[in-house]
Amino acid sequence: MSQHQLQDALNSWAEACRSKDVARIMSHYVEDVVAYDAVGPLRFQGRPTYQAHWQACMEMCSGPGMFDPHAPTFTAEADLGVTHYLLHCGGTNEKGEMDSCWMRVTQCLRRQGGRWLIFHEHFSAPCDMESGKALFDLQP
Repeated sequence: MSQHQLQDALNSWAEACRSKDVARIMSHYVEDVVAYDAVGPLRFQGRPTYQAHWQACMEMCSGPGMFDPHAPTFTAEADLGVTHYLLHCGGTNEKGEMDSCWMRVTQCLRRQGGRWLIFHEHFSAPCDMESGKALFDLQP
């Protein structure tokens, strides 16, 4: 049952991201969330700080957004859950073209008030050690 509920929580989060509704996105996080995103500072602490980051990210692309989790796995024990997956994400650029890449995502959730909420999130992209550049063109 918990794995099904975690899948529902992921689906709801991804739909909120696609809709670019920052308030709805943030409703999936606990107040004291800690996040490691692929963009920005080393660490985000607390929902207000992470919300400002999400808002800035959503404003970078004016058109529709893409947030498509690929083959997520779920583990749940009591009130703790973990999901990890590859995420095909992107948005429309100023020319109206979709720019996208694959990211690696891990989300740790806890059941709170009858809902699964994200308390830790980690987005990353692999990098080339010689050039130091992110490898955004990799495919699963």
